[in-house]
Amino acid sequence: MFGIGPDGAEAILLTVQVAVVGVIASLPIGIALALLLARVDFPGKMLVDGLVHLPLVLPPVVTGYMLLEAFLPTGPIGAPLREWFGLSVLFHWTGAAIAAAVMGLPLMVRTIRLSIEALDPRIEHAARSLGGGRWHVFRTITLPLVLPGIAAGTALGFARSLGEFGATITFVSNIPGETRTLPIAIYSLLQMPGTEAEVMRLSIVSIILSLGALVLAEWLVKRRTA
Repeated sequence: MFGIGPDGAEAILLTVQVAVVGVIASLPIGIALALLLARVDFPGKMLVDGLVHLPLVLPPVVTGYMLLEAFLPTGPIGAPLREWFGLSVLFHWTGAAIAAAVMGLPLMVRTIRLSIEALDPRIEHAARSLGGGRWHVFRTITLPLVLPGIAAGTALGFARSLGEFGATITFVSNIPGETRTLPIAIYSLLQMPGTEAEVMRLSIVSIILSLGALVLAEWLVKRRTA
C-alpha cells in the first residue's frame, strides 16, 4: 500500500480499529455527560466538569499510568473484570481502545454540550406542554436537533484517538500486531536507522487520516450553526 510494509499496514488498520471502537464505546457516555453538564445544576458541577476535561491538560503519560493502576488485576476495575468475567485489557488492543476513548472523551463532551446549550429550551418545553414525555421529547426533538453536534463531537473524538500515543504506550505497552498503533509504530521506527522513508510514508498517512476527520468535524459544526 503506497510502499508501506506489512507492519505499517497492520498498524494503520489497528489504529482505525482502536479509534472506531473507542469512539463507539465513549459516545453514550459523552452524550450523557454533555446533557448532565448542559441541563442540570447540582453541587460539585464544576468539579465534574473539570474531571471530564482533565485528560486534555494532564500529561498523557499520567492518564496512561492511572488507567494502568485502575485495570491491574488488583485494581478497582481490573479486579472485578478478572473475577467476574475472566477478562483483562492489559497488553491488548481493547486497552488501547479504552485509552483512545478516555483521551477523546473531553473533546466529544465539549462539542456535544455546546450543541445542546445552543438549542432553545422553549422548543422542548412546548413539546412537554403538549403532553410529550421527557424521553419522547428527547428522542423526537432534542436528539435530531443536536445530531450535527453529536456527529461533530464524534469526528473530533475519532481524530484525537487516531493520534493517541502517550496514554496508550504507558497503559498497554508497544506490542506489534496488538497494541502498536500508528503513532507508536512511527515512534518505534524512529529508534531504528534507515527507516526514514517508512516514517515519512506513515506520517503522511497519519496526516491524511487526522486531517480528514478534522475537516469532517468542521463541516458538521458549520452545518449545525447554519
